[in-house]
Amino acid sequence: MARKILFINQEISPYVPDSELSLMGRELPQAMQEKGHEIRTFMPKWGNINERRGQLHEVIRLSGMNLIINDTDHPLIIKVASIQSTRIQVYFIDNDDYFTRRQMDVDETGQDYPDNGERAIFFARGVLETVKKLRWTPEIIHCQGWMGAVVPFYVKTAYREEPSFANTKIITSLFSKAPQRDLGDEFKKCLEFREANAGLLEKYKDVFDFEELGKLAIDYSDGVIQASENAYPELVDYASAKGLPVLGYPGSDYAEKYEAFYNSI
Repeated sequence: MARKILFINQEISPYVPDSELSLMGRELPQAMQEKGHEIRTFMPKWGNINERRGQLHEVIRLSGMNLIINDTDHPLIIKVASIQSTRIQVYFIDNDDYFTRRQMDVDETGQDYPDNGERAIFFARGVLETVKKLRWTPEIIHCQGWMGAVVPFYVKTAYREEPSFANTKIITSLFSKAPQRDLGDEFKKCLEFREANAGLLEKYKDVFDFEELGKLAIDYSDGVIQASENAYPELVDYASAKGLPVLGYPGSDYAEKYEAFYNSI
């Protein structure tokens, strides 16, 4: 059965260097498209992406919205490109403050950007607002990488009344531990939006680190995939303890197992 699947990726090769995340970001949507599923794919427009080489161009009809985060307006810019070797079209979430003239999650000295939490919030809301504008209703949302980890929370709270997401099931992939230390003292405050209120965040630590962010994603997901052999064990255990469907590490022949998992949720 053909499904509508939205992939929210932190990284996609060849736009950023090859890694476990970026290779999966490219290969999984391609595999699902080849199996006849209708897909959409999003990633951040990291500052180290070469727009000319990647042939990115702005989609004017989708750009122009302002997202208010921490009481500040941030213009949403949407760009698009196609991976040459496939028929995969990639949408990029961009903003001058959060992504232009920057590296990815760490700067040139290897330090986390202090506003990484805000960047993840902007990315999540940017993706969801753009999907609404596309008038597309995904049946499955698959989040890969910590930059998409607040998406499940928003879909099940702030966007739950939106027709685009009313019947959507959310899957979170867990990879190996990330270097992200914490997301700043203001992360909970920045996260508030519509029905996504402070009361829902009381169970989490005041200072969000990578593990707390993973728990937030899992708590609002319908299924979890152990996407790497050495996936964050505490989070895999957390998902299992909640009784969520968990797909263990499937190895290299993952496409069939992922598809079966989608259909089981």
